[in-house]
Amino acid sequence: MEEMISAVMESWQWLMSHIILINLLLSVVIVFFQRRDPKAVWTWLLALYFVPVFGFLFYLLLCQDFHKSKMFRVKEVEDKLRISARSQENYLKRHEMTLEELMERDYKDLVIYNLETSGSVLTLNNSVDIFTDGEEKFADLRREMEKAERFIHIQYYIIKNDELFDSIIPILLKKVKEGVEVRILYDGMGGRFMPKKTWEMLETAGIKVGEFFPATLGRINLRVNYRNHRKIVVIDGKIGYVGGFNIGKEYIGKDPKFGYWRDTHLKLKGDAVISLQVRFALDWNYAYKENLFKSSEYFEVSHWANEERTKVMEGRRQPLGIQIIASGPDMRDRQIRNNYIELFQKARDHIYIQTPYFVPDDAVLSALEVAAKSGVDVRLMIPCKPDHPFVYWATYSYVGDLLGAGARCYTYDNGFLHAKGVMTDGRVSSYGTANMDIRSFELNFEVNAVIYDEDTTERLESAFIMDLEHCHEITMEEYRQRSLVIRVKEQCSRLLSPLL
Repeated sequence: MEEMISAVMESWQWLMSHIILINLLLSVVIVFFQRRDPKAVWTWLLALYFVPVFGFLFYLLLCQDFHKSKMFRVKEVEDKLRISARSQENYLKRHEMTLEELMERDYKDLVIYNLETSGSVLTLNNSVDIFTDGEEKFADLRREMEKAERFIHIQYYIIKNDELFDSIIPILLKKVKEGVEVRILYDGMGGRFMPKKTWEMLETAGIKVGEFFPATLGRINLRVNYRNHRKIVVIDGKIGYVGGFNIGKEYIGKDPKFGYWRDTHLKLKGDAVISLQVRFALDWNYAYKENLFKSSEYFEVSHWANEERTKVMEGRRQPLGIQIIASGPDMRDRQIRNNYIELFQKARDHIYIQTPYFVPDDAVLSALEVAAKSGVDVRLMIPCKPDHPFVYWATYSYVGDLLGAGARCYTYDNGFLHAKGVMTDGRVSSYGTANMDIRSFELNFEVNAVIYDEDTTERLESAFIMDLEHCHEITMEEYRQRSLVIRVKEQCSRLLSPLL
């Protein structure tokens, strides 16, 4: 025992005597060998030198670089997506446009950007149902899973071992016995408190379970900073779900800490479901090492979608355009963030934003400030209570910037606001899993649906307007009167914002 203590002390002394050299070498790596935002670079350098040992350990734990990684690329699907995207891009560039001339051409360049950078094909024959209540969303999900005939693919950031998952498990076990394929993918951090025996029971029953970035040292996850934040369900290639709800009792309003849970989830039918299925398959291939692209049955267009495509082509129904876009640390372009900026810059009348965390980078903040100063009605809705204190106070500091530019900001007081989306001019909306913060823009694996449809956007905006009845508006006068304690919290949290 004494020898072990002596060895530990010697190692510690060696580390402390060489910490300056270690920090210097690591600083060189951060500055010269990794392409990072300058603010993030300075924040890490401060951490290294002001918290010498722990700053070094935090960097190793939190700051792996996936930009050059090709871990999610699958050759078979990449080629098909590239051909399909290029074909649609050429189609649009020849001005043979639909979707009411792509909203009078205002959004043509955004569609092409999504096509060129990520192969996000624009689909026109879709329908969208909107859920803002967890009970209603999961009741609908259970009904649709009961109807499954071929497969059920489930992906959530968080899956908890409580009454909500208990209401889903019997349906999955029943469908597996009927011959339906069931796959569940969860994040290593989000699902860390699920008992292993539950997963083992499901796997024994025939359900395939995949874990994204699993913990390697018990419950210690060395890739804690990179989280698969996506929430996707695809049933038979006919029905797709994407949005903010995870699987846990708080998401159906049964956690006293949060009270009512206000979120937004979309139920899609049509060709956009195949785009969601592609996104699920790419993540599944990486986590489970099963190449779903070898079986075309998972990507077949539904009979309903074919019928609706015919109606669109014959002019018997209006097209409903959707692009499924994704972002993550494995991608060079910050796809979702860049879409937000483009939507802000194109807005002429109003911009409505709902997000639990508002920690924008300079480009996003500048786009919103310019819009507000140009007379656009910019409104931001955030929660009234924090679930992550540092992020909340950083959010509150950026609220002050928007107020100074003339925007209107609100706190949602009827429970916890977790909805994540943007609506502009009653014409285009983007909802999904991405928060309006640097973590979602750069570190998390996210997915959003960009919806080019006035009716759907107006329904989302109507829900936003109804939410205002349960909000408190933060005025500039009120913001200026905040206490010294709050000001200190804001400034400290804002300093750490590149790492939050």
